[in-house]
Amino acid sequence: MSATPKLDTEPARPWWRGAVVYQVYPRSFLDTTGSGTGDLAGITAKLDYIAGLGVDAVWLSPFFASPMKDYGYDVADYRAVDPMFGTLEDFDRLVERAHELGLKVVIDQVFSHTSDQHAWFQESRSSRTNDKADWYVWADMKEDGTPPTNWLSVFGGSAWAWDSRRGQYYLHNFLTEQPDLNLHNPAVQDALLDVARFWLERGVDGFRLDAINFAMHDPDLTDNPPAPRDGRKQDTPFDFQDHLRNKSHPDIPKFLSRIRALTESYGGAFTVAEVDGPLAPVEMAEYTQGPDRLHSAYSFVFLHAQRLSPALARAAHAEWPQGEEAGWPSWALSNHDAPRVVTRWGKGLDAQAFARVTGMLLMAMRGNAFLYQGEELGLPQADVPFERLRDPEAIANWPHTRGRDGARTPMPWFPSEGQAGFSDAEPWLPVDPRHVPLAVAAQERDPRSTLHFFRRLIAYRRDSAPLRFGELEFLDTPGGVLAMLRRDGAEAVLCVLNVAADPVAWTPEGFEGARVVLSSEGPEDAELPPVIPGLGGYYAEVRSAA
Repeated sequence: MSATPKLDTEPARPWWRGAVVYQVYPRSFLDTTGSGTGDLAGITAKLDYIAGLGVDAVWLSPFFASPMKDYGYDVADYRAVDPMFGTLEDFDRLVERAHELGLKVVIDQVFSHTSDQHAWFQESRSSRTNDKADWYVWADMKEDGTPPTNWLSVFGGSAWAWDSRRGQYYLHNFLTEQPDLNLHNPAVQDALLDVARFWLERGVDGFRLDAINFAMHDPDLTDNPPAPRDGRKQDTPFDFQDHLRNKSHPDIPKFLSRIRALTESYGGAFTVAEVDGPLAPVEMAEYTQGPDRLHSAYSFVFLHAQRLSPALARAAHAEWPQGEEAGWPSWALSNHDAPRVVTRWGKGLDAQAFARVTGMLLMAMRGNAFLYQGEELGLPQADVPFERLRDPEAIANWPHTRGRDGARTPMPWFPSEGQAGFSDAEPWLPVDPRHVPLAVAAQERDPRSTLHFFRRLIAYRRDSAPLRFGELEFLDTPGGVLAMLRRDGAEAVLCVLNVAADPVAWTPEGFEGARVVLSSEGPEDAELPPVIPGLGGYYAEVRSAA
């Protein structure tokens, strides 16, 4: 397999641009203590595996002190490691080992809300006159005793909870136990920047900012209007509001500029925003355009989509204008909040073939690629019975949705060991029997496995300037075929994918002399094939870009 020149000749391009970032969900990666829950030492023990995938960075979901009502996204102490995961010293060892292996470390920062057990909230709720009285969003009841606005929580019901100590309502866009911080208060912003500084001092290389478009509300407490009936998903009451007032405040970018200024003082640490909702295209642009904003952002455009199509890929990229002044996108097809991609999009199809073709899509798109643990194994969504569910969203909405637990089950390491090598004890979520034969050790022994394919795929992307940095052009294609040309200077790579089950006879015109360098199946170092197999595809190097 040929490749374009190594990228160490491009010193002006920062490490994160075009990076592949591997997401670890710490509770489910590897348990080293026999508790049934993954830990930081387990991640450190498997950093060689992560580095061996060829990725640039590892992103850790929250490991901070928390009562775990929302499994770490309810932070009780931003500067402490929850004992179930280990200690700060364990984290320092993880960072040191990652850096030895050439991996950058990106961690979550949850700045829109805390746990109700956080010391800040405990002080804030104690009176209306204490030093942190306005660190959270408090408001009086209406004359009839009802909440201040009609705002709804993502997890169901009103976004306001009554607190008898203050005799006021407080805002919680998520669980009742997750009160929203008042980021209109400069002191709150300063405190959060101090948190970020704490982790930068410990050597982290970047932050993923969770639900950052929820970070500021409308201080005038205006009701949300109904959502337009425009075909968007409307499964719960939350979906029937246009969330213009409880989130997406126009001052959020000013706070993001403060974050960027801080990270620049630490060598330009990477910043990426998670942005959800109908306004995501506008907000991602606002959050990333210009030298004083974040480096990147991603939305749920793929994570919420129920099927893969060429039109979906085109629409997703249309949200990100190309050019020097435009923001830089990040992409995820699976994560801890969405059903795994081979199940969500590939029902009734060959899961391993589908995993390979979606992996090729992820690595060919313009931007950063976020790969979720187990995606490289082709894991399907796990089946978690109701009595084993832990996700509050799933429990509240059963059986309409089975929630997020099926994407959070333990990583399978060895097919012959109990709990697939994840733990010596009963794990916090069950191991799906279908995951056992797909365990890492089993796939290591098979050179044709999905795991080995992902390693080749990531290696090629890492060494390809067009795939990592280049502009993107979509080609006109038939049926379920998606074709993208990635171009960087005189170099170009053609990516052709058939995301349908049936073969398609088609060869792109105008690419005489192009040679296949990576294929989901079939010969490589060959001319462009006349037939693309169902759930198949190839990358081809274009010798002289048009």
